[in-house]
Amino acid sequence: MKYGMKRFFVILTLLTAAVLCFSEETAKSLALQASKKDDVELSISYLEKNIPSLKAAAEKRAAYVYLASILEKMGRYTQAQKNYAQAAAIAAGNAEGMPKKTTEEIVLDAVRCALCAGDSETAKSYLNSAVRNSSSEKVQAYIKLYEQWALLIDSDSVKKTGEIVAILKTYAELDSMKSVRPKILLTLWHVTGDKSWSQQLQKNFKGTPEEAVVSGKIQMQPSPFWYFVPRSGNAVPDVVNQDAKNVETARVPEGTESEGKKVSSKNDKIVRQQLGLFKEKSNAENLVNRLKEKGFTARITSEVRPSGTTYYIVAVDENKAGTIGDELRTAGFECYPVFE
Repeated sequence: MKYGMKRFFVILTLLTAAVLCFSEETAKSLALQASKKDDVELSISYLEKNIPSLKAAAEKRAAYVYLASILEKMGRYTQAQKNYAQAAAIAAGNAEGMPKKTTEEIVLDAVRCALCAGDSETAKSYLNSAVRNSSSEKVQAYIKLYEQWALLIDSDSVKKTGEIVAILKTYAELDSMKSVRPKILLTLWHVTGDKSWSQQLQKNFKGTPEEAVVSGKIQMQPSPFWYFVPRSGNAVPDVVNQDAKNVETARVPEGTESEGKKVSSKNDKIVRQQLGLFKEKSNAENLVNRLKEKGFTARITSEVRPSGTTYYIVAVDENKAGTIGDELRTAGFECYPVFE
């Protein structure tokens, strides 16, 4: 009898353990529940609340990457960078049913978001971590590209971009940099305004996000990085030659595989179009004057970022017809919608 009872409790214990195992939350189940929320903010809150309770390191790592990717798509780069960094700090493999990423790739995700936020110091600190010893040619290519992006952020005049542009031109010819060549060409086009770079993209890299940007098929989602960089030319996409209503807004140049459209909630509405984000107020004022010449009424607001730097934002309020974005793009201005 005692043996029978003992055996019964052993079996019960094993069954209980199995039930607990199957009922335990995973990164995949959290992502599924988060995706069912009606508002993206609710999705983010749900993930932030529940990720710490995940027990398996691999699940927690994957969930932080998933949360970071949502934040990045929303343009909340500082928060995204911190979550990518938190994921990279977890020593674990990939979780079942979630995108597979190496730790080196996650570190590069954190670097990209730091750069997009205009935080070159944080980006450089990540680049100087163990990722620098990577044996992957692709990882090394991104390290070299992001180093130049960090230097572009630190440049406060066109003159100081000369050496960086020269290095990027060299990189554009190297076989070891082929994995990031479209991004190099886009950067050169954006900084110099030289159409030869956009023509290379259109000729040799059809179907890439970078080619779509210069061709005017999609619009680059502005981030602090793209507005910090001093520009020696006026890189205007060919969107002015197309129907502006068919132009999509995308954050394509800033990422790798996780690039995509802006995430907004179902009830969001466009309240204004943002055209620029500047460190120098005089540059913002110059853009306002250009807009005024074209018949637009623009305004400047300021914003202090976590780094302590003040940035000046140029925006034009949406009209009742909801056509301001189309009108701005037709006039040759880059802009993207700000939702409420």
